[in-house]
Amino acid sequence: MADQATGAVPVHPPRTRFILIEPSHAGNVGAAARAVKVMGFSELALVNPRWPNVLARQEAIERASGATDVLQAARVAATLDEALEGMTHLCATVMTPRDFGPPTTTPRAHFDALLPGDAPSQWPEGVAFLFGPERYGMSNADVYRCHAALSIPSNPAFGSLNLAAAVQLIAYDWRQALIARGMGYGAAPASIAPAAPRQRSADAAQVAGLLAHWEQALVHLQFLDPQAPRKLMPRLAQLFNRAGPTVEEIDILRGIARAMEQATPRQH
Repeated sequence: MADQATGAVPVHPPRTRFILIEPSHAGNVGAAARAVKVMGFSELALVNPRWPNVLARQEAIERASGATDVLQAARVAATLDEALEGMTHLCATVMTPRDFGPPTTTPRAHFDALLPGDAPSQWPEGVAFLFGPERYGMSNADVYRCHAALSIPSNPAFGSLNLAAAVQLIAYDWRQALIARGMGYGAAPASIAPAAPRQRSADAAQVAGLLAHWEQALVHLQFLDPQAPRKLMPRLAQLFNRAGPTVEEIDILRGIARAMEQATPRQH
Protein backbone atom coordinates (compact mmCIF):
# COMPACT_ATOMS: atom_id res chain seq x y z
CA MET A 1 0.00 0.00 0.00
CA ALA A 2 1.36 3.44 -0.90
CA ASP A 3 2.15 6.09 1.72
CA GLN A 4 -0.80 8.52 1.63
CA ALA A 5 1.41 11.60 2.13
CA THR A 6 4.12 10.89 -0.44
CA GLY A 7 2.61 8.29 -2.71
CA ALA A 8 5.66 6.10 -2.09
CA VAL A 9 5.31 2.33 -1.93
CA PRO A 10 7.17 0.05 0.53
CA VAL A 11 10.02 -2.11 -0.76
CA HIS A 12 10.50 -5.47 0.89
CA PRO A 13 13.58 -7.65 0.53
CA PRO A 14 13.13 -10.74 -1.67
CA ARG A 15 11.80 -13.79 0.08
CA THR A 16 14.83 -15.98 0.75
CA ARG A 17 15.06 -19.78 1.01
CA PHE A 18 18.06 -22.05 1.58
CA ILE A 19 17.65 -25.50 0.04
CA LEU A 20 19.77 -28.54 0.96
CA ILE A 21 19.56 -31.27 -1.66
CA GLU A 22 19.88 -34.82 -0.29
CA PRO A 23 21.82 -33.90 2.87
CA SER A 24 23.35 -36.96 4.50
CA HIS A 25 24.55 -35.63 7.86
CA ALA A 26 22.02 -34.56 10.49
CA GLY A 27 24.62 -32.34 12.14
CA ASN A 28 25.04 -30.33 8.94
CA VAL A 29 21.30 -29.76 8.78
CA GLY A 30 21.28 -28.39 12.33
CA ALA A 31 24.32 -26.22 11.69
CA ALA A 32 22.74 -24.90 8.48
CA ALA A 33 19.64 -23.90 10.46
CA ARG A 34 21.89 -22.01 12.87
CA ALA A 35 23.69 -20.28 9.98
CA VAL A 36 20.39 -19.21 8.44
CA LYS A 37 19.04 -17.77 11.70
CA VAL A 38 22.29 -15.96 12.57
CA MET A 39 21.97 -13.96 9.35
CA GLY A 40 18.34 -13.10 10.02
CA PHE A 41 16.65 -15.56 7.64
CA SER A 42 14.14 -18.26 8.45
CA GLU A 43 13.36 -20.47 5.44
CA LEU A 44 15.17 -23.80 5.18
CA ALA A 45 14.10 -26.68 2.93
CA LEU A 46 15.50 -30.20 2.59
CA VAL A 47 15.11 -32.34 -0.51
CA ASN A 48 15.05 -36.09 0.05
CA PRO A 49 17.34 -36.13 3.12
CA ARG A 50 19.08 -39.34 4.09
CA TRP A 51 17.18 -39.47 7.38
CA PRO A 52 13.39 -39.00 7.10
CA ASN A 53 13.33 -37.81 10.73
CA VAL A 54 16.42 -35.62 10.35
CA LEU A 55 14.78 -32.55 11.91
CA ALA A 56 14.18 -34.45 15.14
CA ARG A 57 17.55 -36.21 15.36
CA GLN A 58 19.61 -35.31 18.40
CA GLU A 59 22.68 -34.29 16.39
CA ALA A 60 20.65 -31.85 14.32
CA ILE A 61 19.06 -30.29 17.40
CA GLU A 62 22.42 -29.96 19.16
CA ARG A 63 24.15 -28.38 16.15
CA ALA A 64 21.24 -25.96 15.65
CA SER A 65 22.30 -24.50 19.00
CA GLY A 66 19.24 -22.37 19.66
CA ALA A 67 17.95 -22.16 16.09
CA THR A 68 15.41 -24.89 16.77
CA ASP A 69 12.62 -22.66 15.47
CA VAL A 70 14.21 -22.63 12.00
CA LEU A 71 14.88 -26.36 12.26
CA GLN A 72 11.31 -27.20 13.30
CA ALA A 73 9.84 -24.99 10.55
CA ALA A 74 12.08 -26.47 7.84
CA ARG A 75 10.23 -28.09 4.97
CA VAL A 76 11.12 -31.63 3.93
CA ALA A 77 10.31 -32.18 0.24
CA ALA A 78 10.48 -35.29 -1.88
CA THR A 79 11.59 -33.36 -4.97
CA LEU A 80 13.43 -30.15 -5.78
CA ASP A 81 10.33 -28.85 -7.58
CA GLU A 82 8.39 -28.97 -4.30
CA ALA A 83 11.15 -27.14 -2.42
CA LEU A 84 11.27 -24.38 -5.06
CA GLU A 85 7.60 -23.45 -4.82
CA GLY A 86 7.22 -19.67 -5.12
CA MET A 87 10.90 -18.99 -5.90
CA THR A 88 11.66 -16.89 -9.00
CA HIS A 89 15.48 -16.66 -8.95
CA LEU A 90 17.63 -19.73 -8.36
CA CYS A 91 21.30 -19.69 -7.36
CA ALA A 92 23.32 -22.89 -7.54
CA THR A 93 26.44 -23.24 -5.40
CA VAL A 94 29.35 -24.83 -7.23
CA MET A 95 33.07 -25.33 -6.85
CA THR A 96 33.75 -25.67 -10.59
CA PRO A 97 31.91 -24.03 -13.55
CA ARG A 98 29.68 -26.13 -15.82
CA ASP A 99 30.29 -25.93 -19.58
CA PHE A 100 26.62 -25.41 -20.46
CA GLY A 101 25.32 -24.12 -17.18
CA PRO A 102 24.46 -20.64 -15.98
CA PRO A 103 27.20 -18.04 -15.67
CA THR A 104 29.55 -18.69 -12.75
CA THR A 105 30.36 -15.72 -10.54
CA THR A 106 31.17 -14.80 -6.96
CA PRO A 107 28.25 -14.21 -4.61
CA ARG A 108 28.98 -10.51 -4.06
CA ALA A 109 29.29 -9.73 -7.77
CA HIS A 110 26.03 -11.51 -8.51
CA PHE A 111 24.14 -9.87 -5.65
CA ASP A 112 25.25 -6.41 -6.78
CA ALA A 113 23.79 -7.09 -10.22
CA LEU A 114 20.68 -8.81 -8.86
CA LEU A 115 19.67 -5.94 -6.56
CA PRO A 116 20.07 -2.70 -8.51
CA GLY A 117 20.05 0.01 -5.88
CA ASP A 118 18.28 2.49 -8.13
CA ALA A 119 15.55 0.08 -9.25
CA PRO A 120 14.09 -1.93 -6.34
CA SER A 121 11.04 -2.68 -8.43
CA GLN A 122 13.28 -4.97 -10.50
CA TRP A 123 14.35 -7.10 -7.55
CA PRO A 124 13.27 -10.76 -7.74
CA GLU A 125 10.31 -11.80 -5.64
CA GLY A 126 11.88 -14.96 -4.24
CA VAL A 127 15.53 -16.05 -4.16
CA ALA A 128 16.57 -19.66 -3.51
CA PHE A 129 20.10 -20.82 -2.74
CA LEU A 130 20.68 -24.46 -3.64
CA PHE A 131 23.33 -26.66 -2.01
CA GLY A 132 24.15 -30.16 -3.23
CA PRO A 133 24.87 -33.38 -1.32
CA GLU A 134 27.97 -33.35 0.88
CA ARG A 135 29.80 -36.02 -1.10
CA TYR A 136 29.54 -34.80 -4.67
CA GLY A 137 27.79 -31.43 -4.81
CA MET A 138 25.00 -30.40 -7.16
CA SER A 139 24.08 -32.46 -10.20
CA ASN A 140 24.41 -30.90 -13.65
CA ALA A 141 20.64 -31.14 -14.16
CA ASP A 142 19.96 -29.09 -11.02
CA VAL A 143 22.64 -26.52 -11.88
CA TYR A 144 21.30 -26.09 -15.42
CA ARG A 145 17.92 -24.89 -14.20
CA CYS A 146 19.43 -22.09 -12.11
CA HIS A 147 19.94 -18.46 -13.10
CA ALA A 148 23.44 -18.24 -11.66
CA ALA A 149 26.15 -20.49 -10.27
CA LEU A 150 27.83 -19.02 -7.20
CA SER A 151 31.42 -19.98 -6.50
CA ILE A 152 32.92 -18.92 -3.17
CA PRO A 153 36.51 -17.69 -3.65
CA SER A 154 38.66 -20.26 -1.88
CA ASN A 155 42.05 -21.95 -1.99
CA PRO A 156 42.43 -23.38 -5.53
CA ALA A 157 44.32 -26.33 -4.08
CA PHE A 158 41.64 -27.11 -1.50
CA GLY A 159 38.30 -25.48 -2.20
CA SER A 160 35.91 -28.01 -0.66
CA LEU A 161 33.71 -26.41 1.99
CA ASN A 162 31.63 -28.07 4.67
CA LEU A 163 27.93 -27.77 3.78
CA ALA A 164 26.97 -25.66 6.79
CA ALA A 165 30.03 -23.43 6.29
CA ALA A 166 28.97 -22.80 2.68
CA VAL A 167 25.45 -21.90 3.85
CA GLN A 168 26.94 -19.48 6.39
CA LEU A 169 29.12 -17.72 3.80
CA ILE A 170 26.33 -17.34 1.24
CA ALA A 171 23.90 -16.14 3.90
CA TYR A 172 26.45 -13.60 5.13
CA ASP A 173 27.13 -12.16 1.68
CA TRP A 174 23.40 -12.03 0.92
CA ARG A 175 22.70 -10.20 4.17
CA GLN A 176 25.51 -7.72 3.46
CA ALA A 177 23.97 -6.99 0.05
CA LEU A 178 20.60 -6.38 1.70
CA ILE A 179 22.10 -4.18 4.43
CA ALA A 180 23.76 -2.04 1.75
CA ARG A 181 20.26 -1.40 0.41
CA GLY A 182 18.72 -0.53 3.75
CA MET A 183 17.44 -4.04 4.47
CA GLY A 184 19.29 -4.79 7.69
CA TYR A 185 18.16 -6.91 10.62
CA GLY A 186 14.67 -5.85 11.62
CA ALA A 187 14.74 -2.79 9.34
CA ALA A 188 11.43 -1.37 8.22
CA PRO A 189 10.79 -1.65 4.48
CA ALA A 190 12.22 1.21 2.43
CA SER A 191 9.95 3.32 0.25
CA ILE A 192 10.18 4.33 -3.39
CA ALA A 193 8.06 6.40 -5.68
CA PRO A 194 5.27 4.41 -7.31
CA ALA A 195 6.20 2.72 -10.56
CA ALA A 196 4.19 1.09 -13.27
CA PRO A 197 2.37 -2.03 -12.07
CA ARG A 198 4.72 -4.98 -12.13
CA GLN A 199 3.64 -8.17 -13.81
CA ARG A 200 4.04 -11.29 -11.71
CA SER A 201 7.22 -13.21 -12.51
CA ALA A 202 6.94 -16.90 -13.25
CA ASP A 203 8.31 -19.09 -10.48
CA ALA A 204 10.68 -22.02 -10.86
CA ALA A 205 7.89 -24.59 -11.17
CA GLN A 206 6.22 -22.67 -13.99
CA VAL A 207 9.49 -22.34 -15.91
CA ALA A 208 10.19 -26.06 -15.40
CA GLY A 209 6.72 -26.86 -16.73
CA LEU A 210 7.38 -24.69 -19.78
CA LEU A 211 10.67 -26.45 -20.48
CA ALA A 212 9.07 -29.88 -20.18
CA HIS A 213 6.29 -28.81 -22.56
CA TRP A 214 8.75 -27.42 -25.11
CA GLU A 215 10.86 -30.56 -24.91
CA GLN A 216 7.76 -32.63 -25.67
CA ALA A 217 6.84 -30.38 -28.61
CA LEU A 218 10.37 -30.38 -30.03
CA VAL A 219 10.50 -34.18 -29.88
CA HIS A 220 7.13 -34.23 -31.66
CA LEU A 221 8.58 -32.02 -34.41
CA GLN A 222 11.63 -34.30 -34.58
CA PHE A 223 13.78 -31.24 -33.92
CA LEU A 224 15.02 -32.88 -30.72
CA ASP A 225 16.22 -36.47 -30.67
CA PRO A 226 15.61 -37.79 -27.14
CA GLN A 227 18.32 -40.40 -27.70
CA ALA A 228 20.90 -37.69 -28.50
CA PRO A 229 19.61 -34.48 -26.92
CA ARG A 230 23.05 -32.86 -26.71
CA LYS A 231 22.67 -29.66 -24.66
CA LEU A 232 19.57 -28.20 -26.29
CA MET A 233 17.39 -28.18 -23.18
CA PRO A 234 20.05 -26.71 -20.83
CA ARG A 235 20.60 -23.96 -23.41
CA LEU A 236 16.86 -23.26 -23.61
CA ALA A 237 16.72 -23.21 -19.81
CA GLN A 238 19.33 -20.47 -19.75
CA LEU A 239 17.53 -18.55 -22.49
CA PHE A 240 14.28 -18.55 -20.52
CA ASN A 241 16.09 -17.70 -17.29
CA ARG A 242 17.74 -14.68 -18.92
CA ALA A 243 14.39 -13.56 -20.29
CA GLY A 244 12.73 -13.73 -16.87
CA PRO A 245 9.26 -14.49 -18.27
CA THR A 246 6.09 -13.41 -16.51
CA VAL A 247 3.21 -15.77 -15.80
CA GLU A 248 1.38 -14.38 -18.84
CA GLU A 249 4.41 -14.96 -21.09
CA ILE A 250 4.71 -18.54 -19.86
CA ASP A 251 1.09 -19.08 -20.93
CA ILE A 252 1.88 -17.68 -24.40
CA LEU A 253 4.95 -19.88 -24.84
CA ARG A 254 3.05 -22.97 -23.73
CA GLY A 255 0.29 -22.06 -26.18
CA ILE A 256 2.92 -22.02 -28.95
CA ALA A 257 4.09 -25.47 -27.85
CA ARG A 258 0.52 -26.79 -28.02
CA ALA A 259 0.10 -25.30 -31.49
CA MET A 260 3.31 -26.99 -32.67
CA GLU A 261 2.07 -30.34 -31.41
CA GLN A 262 -1.33 -29.94 -33.09
CA ALA A 263 -0.20 -28.46 -36.42
CA THR A 264 2.43 -31.01 -37.32
CA PRO A 265 1.46 -34.67 -37.19
CA ARG A 266 4.29 -36.83 -35.96
CA GLN A 267 5.84 -39.00 -38.67
CA HIS A 268 6.27 -42.68 -37.84
